[in-house]
Amino acid sequence: MTKELVESIRSSLRDAGDAERAVGAQAYMKSEMPSLGVRVPEVRSGVKAAVKEFPPSTPPELRGAVLQLWREAKAREERYAAIDLTGLRLVKEDLEMLPVYEEIIRTGAWWDLVDGVAHRICALLLAHRPIMTPLLLGWARDRDMWIRRAAITAQLGAKTRTDHALLAAVINHNMDDKEFFIRKAIGWALREYSKSDPEWVRAFAADNSTSLSPLSLREGTRLLSSR
Repeated sequence: MTKELVESIRSSLRDAGDAERAVGAQAYMKSEMPSLGVRVPEVRSGVKAAVKEFPPSTPPELRGAVLQLWREAKAREERYAAIDLTGLRLVKEDLEMLPVYEEIIRTGAWWDLVDGVAHRICALLLAHRPIMTPLLLGWARDRDMWIRRAAITAQLGAKTRTDHALLAAVINHNMDDKEFFIRKAIGWALREYSKSDPEWVRAFAADNSTSLSPLSLREGTRLLSSR
């Protein structure tokens, strides 16, 4: 079934390809991997149709399809499709997916792919805090900038279930980093949490106003003036 699922997805992507749009998409993403020029909603609809026709019956089968699509990808949209497959309920809280997400982050090494699994990691954290909390603290110190970004963005979907001690810790480990994608991630994480707990974010920003980069501070407090 894995083979049929993967081939169905690849076929739908080829059929939906737009050569003219592909040139712009590849340039926008600054990607060495070619693009097919398929819009994200079309990627998702293609994956949904393929899953309906060839539904994976077990988590290992789904993981196999994800990794096959990811590792054998000839176009960026195949990697988007692989990430979409990880959103199936079958593996939502499956810790066996963690090595898959880590591979996607380390080998994808760009914001669109790394951020694509942020909510998947959040789901694992909410379901398995004793395991995921120390793991994310370790990720926050990793040499790989994209792994560190993933640690910072891991609670974007947590809302009121956000562990603010963990959020503060992963930010503190990266506050001095001059990399744009890290500073942007810090601001993004704070801004999202400000929707649920503006007072905590306001206090954190005030306490760290001289340590946070101007970008992180500006992005993180953007919503506070209206609250």
